[in-house]
Amino acid sequence: MYTIMNRYSVSRPIYSKRAFEEDNERQTPESRSFREKISIFLTCSSSRAKQVLKGLFPILDWLLQYPVKLWLPSDVISGVSTGLACCLQGLAYALLVYVGPVYGLYAAFFPVLPYFFLGTSRHLSVGPFPVTCLMVGSEVLALAPDEEFMLPGNGTSVNETGLVSVAMEVDVNARDSQRVTIASTMTVLIGLFQLGMGILHVGFLVRYLSDPLVGGFTTAAAFHVLISQLSLVLSVPTKSHSGFLSFAYILNDVFQNIWQTNVADLVAGLLTILIVMAVKEVNAKFEHKIPVPIPIEVIVTVIATGISYAVDLRSHYGASIVHSIPRGFVPVQRPKIELFGRIIRSSFSTAVVGYAIAVSVAKLYETKHDYKIDGNQELIAFGISNIFCGCFSGFVATTALSRTAIQESTGGKTQMAGLISALIVLIVIVALGPLLQPLQKSVLAGIVIANLKGMFMQISDVPILWKQSRTDCFIWVFTCISCIILGLDVGLLTGVVFELGTVVVRSQFPSCSTLGNVPGTEIYRSIKNYKNIVEITGIKIFKCNSPIYFANMDYVKEQLRDAVGFDAIRVFKKRNKALKKIHKLVKKGKLKFTENGLVPVAHMGVDNDAFDRERDPEQTESGPSEEMEGGPRRDIEVEVQVDWTSALPVDVTVPKVDIHSLVMDFSAVSFLDVKSAASLRLVVKEFMRIGVRVYIAGCDDETVRRMEALCFFDDMVTKDMLFLTVHDAVLSIKLEVSNGNVSDPMVDKISQMQIDKEPLPFSDDEDQIETYESQHMAIRGL
Repeated sequence: MYTIMNRYSVSRPIYSKRAFEEDNERQTPESRSFREKISIFLTCSSSRAKQVLKGLFPILDWLLQYPVKLWLPSDVISGVSTGLACCLQGLAYALLVYVGPVYGLYAAFFPVLPYFFLGTSRHLSVGPFPVTCLMVGSEVLALAPDEEFMLPGNGTSVNETGLVSVAMEVDVNARDSQRVTIASTMTVLIGLFQLGMGILHVGFLVRYLSDPLVGGFTTAAAFHVLISQLSLVLSVPTKSHSGFLSFAYILNDVFQNIWQTNVADLVAGLLTILIVMAVKEVNAKFEHKIPVPIPIEVIVTVIATGISYAVDLRSHYGASIVHSIPRGFVPVQRPKIELFGRIIRSSFSTAVVGYAIAVSVAKLYETKHDYKIDGNQELIAFGISNIFCGCFSGFVATTALSRTAIQESTGGKTQMAGLISALIVLIVIVALGPLLQPLQKSVLAGIVIANLKGMFMQISDVPILWKQSRTDCFIWVFTCISCIILGLDVGLLTGVVFELGTVVVRSQFPSCSTLGNVPGTEIYRSIKNYKNIVEITGIKIFKCNSPIYFANMDYVKEQLRDAVGFDAIRVFKKRNKALKKIHKLVKKGKLKFTENGLVPVAHMGVDNDAFDRERDPEQTESGPSEEMEGGPRRDIEVEVQVDWTSALPVDVTVPKVDIHSLVMDFSAVSFLDVKSAASLRLVVKEFMRIGVRVYIAGCDDETVRRMEALCFFDDMVTKDMLFLTVHDAVLSIKLEVSNGNVSDPMVDKISQMQIDKEPLPFSDDEDQIETYESQHMAIRGL
């Protein structure tokens, strides 16, 4: 057994909440009016102007102190390496958005420029990410499917009935133009959402996306990406599908047309997947020995482009190639505002997901390199970046862990590396783009699939979550399945609702316990968890480990009733019923008051039917009866004790109450609402009506202020019941018991009183009891 050698002893007064506040001079928090807050906010000074300027342009924090000779070489190497990866991933991820590859280059270039000035993270590589690209692509497919751009072709065909029909062809130019418009418009709307959330300082919304939820969502997104790229690897035609069970429809199209598989594209795609994944494993295994990761995507792309150009795979084997990557930029175009109403839901979910991914990656490097990121400023930075990118026909940008890892591992110190990576992308856009036109699309699809490995490996988190927290495991699995079946946007919303539901359920059924004392200490713990914990005679200590609000108040009351072993309402009602019957027996002369209490008259050999009209003066405390002015005689009150633990002279079973004090530990209760405050006040009064004194311990100042605002205290429930700790309350109770200030709950007193044969006041209280009961039930049923 482990023995504690170090001990400490503390001597201080027994503190109620009121006594502690008086002794330590509690300060009232300073509250400012709305006008004062506005005045302070609008106050202008040189220091405040400098602070605001640095807040809007975080680049000023490091650019003015940038050590060129020390950091610039590292940033250049990192920028070049990251830029090459950005080019290839931009080309590949454009396939997920169903736009031309050149627009992927735009998405890898334009967002970097605003983020360079506005972003707070020094290591993020801003650009496209497969999850957000797929979310945009799903909306693009839904609004611009191939079926809406069919035109009569030159050929004809004969169907089974012998009728000649004109072959239909897709108007590719019109379709691609409309898809670019939808993607860029959605990107602008995403940016507007992010900018608005940043200005309103609602970056906290991302906290509702827990790690298990994000893990399940990104794994489902990786599954959708894989399914969407199968048709490109196999080079088979598929129809446009999105939303509910879209993956099943795509797989159905793939298997129906599997016989059309292009062998050249299949071989190129499979080789790309295998080679890229193998070399990435080498990079990860020898990351501390290799100064710069092997740019395998670039190497594979260059080799595949050379082979395709040399062999002319398109002409000889029918391979599907990129075909067109024009030099330069397209003109700036305004978003198509009339589309906002149709894409608002998916745009908001994409905005939240993109921000969540970016912030989660940024926080990894914030901790590693010891600098601070501002969540709201990140929202503003990404919002402006996406608006800027969308106006130049790009699509949504966030970050990718793989690119950011390249930027950081190759020596990147600041966003100067990001700016240099943008220059590399710019060179490809204005000069080198056409050289990649012979590249097979299956190679780009293979690069996309190879980069999904990290997201698929998150499945290994499920057994770990099952052991650590089954609730989090259910969130992961439910979100993943929902996103696979319902689609990413609806599935994400469903996952968030399920996650919030688990929080509500856990708070609706909080952990409650009965506490006991470690003898000789001020330590109180659950009596179920320790053998050496003892309960204090006559005192019940109840603890609720959760905020108390309208949803869990009834459950807390049930747990309290189970802890004390009786229902205060039932005790009160049963006692009044017993007193009513006792009074009737007294009126009929079948019970008589003695020094020992109530004694049945029949046992004394007396049958006095006139007892209700005659009184023995010796049984009164104040002498004979007195004549009331202008009316009948009123008898003098006589108090007789009723011991509720002994056998009663009436046939009423009254529940036993074996405590005189109840202490409720509120140290874990962070807030109350209107319903819980009203119900709790009624509970306190219920116990007080049956002689059980109630004390509340451990409330912090904010909870007390909340109770005051909710009018919890009144003439009966006062602040004198509040104590600093459970031990303070227990010591105060023991002191009161030793001084005789606490009445014995086993004994109740009744008064023998007659007013011209009127019943005793308490015996005619049945209506009040029923009213009290109905009020109690009404409040509990709200």
